[in-house]
Formats: sequence, structure tokens, C-alpha cells
Amino acid sequence: MPKITVLPHHEICPEGTEVELETGSNLCKALLEKGIKIEHACEMSKACTTCHVVVRKGFNGLDEMDDIEADLLDRAWGLEPDSRLSCQVVVEEDDLTIEIPKYTLNHAKENH
Repeated sequence: MPKITVLPHHEICPEGTEVELETGSNLCKALLEKGIKIEHACEMSKACTTCHVVVRKGFNGLDEMDDIEADLLDRAWGLEPDSRLSCQVVVEEDDLTIEIPKYTLNHAKENH
């Protein structure tokens, strides 16, 4: 099972963590199941950027993103070349290290 390292995030995962996920898992869903409360304002329907992550290790082992994901990411805060929407990432065989950006563009968040 691939190991996913989540780098520290001041609100979501202050200490950082490592989790093992099943190959073929949806990254966002699997993180939520492991207690990592990553935002997903559109309920993982590929309509926002709140689940944006930067893949610090293992990016090249992921499936290519489609045009819709690429267009959405253009609106994400802190976009980097290795950015992905976690709701669109299928965990493959390779280990991943991800960073959850400090901010998201969530216009519907109630507890700012």
C-alpha cells in the first residue's frame, strides 16, 4: 500500500502525518476517511479548488489531469507546477508527499 505523507498545515494537520492508502483510492476521500479534514466545498464534483494540494513527491507517477481540472487549478491560491485537485487524484503504487496550501478560495466557508 502506498504511503502518503501529509506535510504540516496550521489548521488541518499541524504535526503532519503519514497514512497508508489502498491503490486506486481517491486521494480526497481517503484523506477524509483517515481524519484529515481537507476542504471539499463542491463535494468532490470537480467544480472548485478547495481540495487543492501540491504534490511534493510522486507527481510524475499520477495520471495526467484533464482539461477541466487544469482550468480549475488556474484559479487556485498558491498554484504550483505540481498542483492537483485531490478529488481528482487516484492513488497509484508510488508513495506521495503532499502539501495542503495555507489558504483556499472558498467563498462559501462559514467559519473564516
